[in-house]
Amino acid sequence: MSVWVVSVLEVSCVPTENELFSAVDALLEEVAQDDLPSPEERKRLREAAGLSQEQIAKALKSRRETIGNWESGVTEPRPPKRAAYARLLEGLAARFPTPAPEAPAVAAAPVVPEAFTGPATVPTPAAEAPAPPAPAAAVRPAPAAKPAASSRRPGTKKTVPKKTPTAAAAVDPRFENGPLAVINCEDGQVSAYCVGGLVLDVPAKTIPALVDWTLTEARLGQARLHRNGRDADPILVLTAAAMERFGLPAALSEEERRASRLPAGHKVVKQIERAGLHMTQRGFGPWARLFRDPEGSRRRCVQLCVLPWNALDVREWGRKDNPELLLTMHPADLVQYLGLYAARVMTPRGSTATTGLELMTALRPPTRAEKDPATGEFKSALNADAITARYEVVECEVPDEHPILKGKFARHHLRTPAEMLMEEPYDWCRPLTDEECANPYLVVVDINMSFAAAANSLTVGLNGPTHLENNPAFDPALPGSWLVDLSHVDLSRVRVNGRTVDGSRLPSPFTPKGDTPTGPAWYATPTVAYAVELGFDVAPIEAYVRTQTSRYLDAWYKRLRDAYVDTMADMGVTTDLTGAEFLEAMARRKQVDPTMALLETAIKATAKGAIGKLRQRSRGQVSYYEPYPALERWTWRPDIRAAVLAGQRTGLHRKLLKTAAAADLYPVAIGTDAIVYPSPGPSPLDVLPTTPEGKPVPGGFRLGVSPGMVKHQGTQTVLWAEQQFEERGGVFNISNLIKTADPTAGEGE
Repeated sequence: MSVWVVSVLEVSCVPTENELFSAVDALLEEVAQDDLPSPEERKRLREAAGLSQEQIAKALKSRRETIGNWESGVTEPRPPKRAAYARLLEGLAARFPTPAPEAPAVAAAPVVPEAFTGPATVPTPAAEAPAPPAPAAAVRPAPAAKPAASSRRPGTKKTVPKKTPTAAAAVDPRFENGPLAVINCEDGQVSAYCVGGLVLDVPAKTIPALVDWTLTEARLGQARLHRNGRDADPILVLTAAAMERFGLPAALSEEERRASRLPAGHKVVKQIERAGLHMTQRGFGPWARLFRDPEGSRRRCVQLCVLPWNALDVREWGRKDNPELLLTMHPADLVQYLGLYAARVMTPRGSTATTGLELMTALRPPTRAEKDPATGEFKSALNADAITARYEVVECEVPDEHPILKGKFARHHLRTPAEMLMEEPYDWCRPLTDEECANPYLVVVDINMSFAAAANSLTVGLNGPTHLENNPAFDPALPGSWLVDLSHVDLSRVRVNGRTVDGSRLPSPFTPKGDTPTGPAWYATPTVAYAVELGFDVAPIEAYVRTQTSRYLDAWYKRLRDAYVDTMADMGVTTDLTGAEFLEAMARRKQVDPTMALLETAIKATAKGAIGKLRQRSRGQVSYYEPYPALERWTWRPDIRAAVLAGQRTGLHRKLLKTAAAADLYPVAIGTDAIVYPSPGPSPLDVLPTTPEGKPVPGGFRLGVSPGMVKHQGTQTVLWAEQQFEERGGVFNISNLIKTADPTAGEGE
């Protein structure tokens, strides 16, 4: 009999099963770098297996949001999780292969793709159920004279859109004709121009019939941007010709304009009432919302955008130098423009400011569905990362006409910084020194989407205020308002990167006018945190802070950033351009694609206007100190607006310091986000400092298309500036008068 003798050393060298699996996984990690399925297929496989994003995130030791980003294509997995994720998908693909496509009689019509749906959660019972198959709407070819409206034969469904949004997604059959349509009347026939060149025949002869046709046959709308949100209602844009067909006046009377609606006795309003349709309290105005009672959980609502009634304000949606552009634009071009806006931002809800504010809620819904373990039924639960209620306000944070201030001050009292939080963007100018006057030019650079960039990664409060008294310690992690005396902060000799900067030639970061504070004043958390960053002691007297915090605006910023960058890329302005290439591309971009130029303006107005809406003031609807409609919104949050503006201003000052330290270069004027520098040449390349390797100074201003980077706004001569000062009798802010590079720029973004 043979005897096998195995040494202890040999036994210790036998690998365990886990070690072998680890070695195999390491090999898989090396070879599974580029073989992942498409983002849409990743989502399909997970849903086919009945898995949630939370389950996958837990298995991969990751976050639910990360899995959502992988499934939307926003980010890609990286080692070592990439190999594990690939292994999971491979196993799911073996169990749930891609269904063989049925051979349809006709091809599906491409529409503006569904937006990123965000992290998955428990299905919401209140979500709208897919509509039952609706009768196919009549279609017809678009006019041959307008190639932008691609023709199609009756009964077919395949068209080619002029522009395809960058993030493609599966078509939702409920909204196969896109998010909106432009309704026009030609030769007695009412037509609905949809995205992708599709034209539908509309049999309706009245507004109620038009609404019912939209709800039953048009297949218009847009899928929700977040799983816990709701789908967007379809939008119908009425042209002047369509309004005449439906009995609407071409223009509102003076009284109707003041009321922003048709009178109750108008025949169209009576038609709506007789048909059993409902309207919101705003009535039938430029943006009219008409709806029927829901069918179960399914909404039945249509929004009308009345074009001749200035529903699309030319300052936001059009061109100031061509106020009639939107009214004269061919319906096929107009729906292309608005369809791209819906795909990249969201379906318009009114003004760009209103839409931008709605986008915040769409990406951070206040509630979600939660299963009751006791009953097994779903119930509504609050989301921890969203604004979920209307909270009490703080006196120092509200505007002068707010009802909470009634009886507190005299009618025309001007509140001081110790009584009012004055976080606003810069409006500052100073005289040029003799040395600066030796330069022949003044060059203005403008920060791309500065308010949106300031919102990125900003921690804001979600709940109501907590009052801290008796000299509380400053905590930069608590968003809110702090009463602090910063008059002791001396920026005349500041050390930055080992160099001394003459801060007296820069505006103070603590006041919009750039003046040095003279005593206690209210500041938002980012402003006080910047004083600490500069090395100064702060001693708050009192504060109002929010203890439930979140980076609430991150998703909002990212969607607007992507929309802006994608739109600029469509005009040839990409993120990989060098300084000179970028300036050349910016100068010619509006000639490349006029529709994209309109979209650029609308996206920037959306970002800027939404921040302003957070502290919307009374529009004269009510008397002073009386409640006005905006105060009823949960998103009326002046503290969040103040935090964004404080972050924008202090972030700008930080770049000013870095630039001054690198090149002894100081601005002479700043208007919101436009910075004026004396320059030896007419180009930003002549003035913005670089490293010895030719790269932008770290932390300074950098030419580029991304939000937070700068572009060229314009150039003027120093002699011109001196003449302006002489004619106007003193120094005034010249930053927004220098717009030679882009006449539409310089008003803050």
